[in-house]
Amino acid sequence: MYVVLLHNPSRREPWGIYVGQTSRDPDWRFDQHKAGYKASRAVTRFGLRLLPELVDHLNPMRQWESLDLEAALADAFRAAGISWVEGGH
Repeated sequence: MYVVLLHNPSRREPWGIYVGQTSRDPDWRFDQHKAGYKASRAVTRFGLRLLPELVDHLNPMRQWESLDLEAALADAFRAAGISWVEGGH
């Protein structure tokens, strides 16, 4: 699991979160997003940095666990009041 801080100053709510899952190192995956490879458009354009402190305690996990947790974590951020949440498929 990894979480990326998003920032788009032209939005009404300029700060957001992207939630993703990968079997790779999150830093490497973030670099892929920024380079446009298998990338979320939101992370490519607005991704600032990883927020490992939010998910490091959850890693590592099995792939099936991460798929369920990715969606649950995105929903939890929305429930906590973060209106711009991407990912969590």
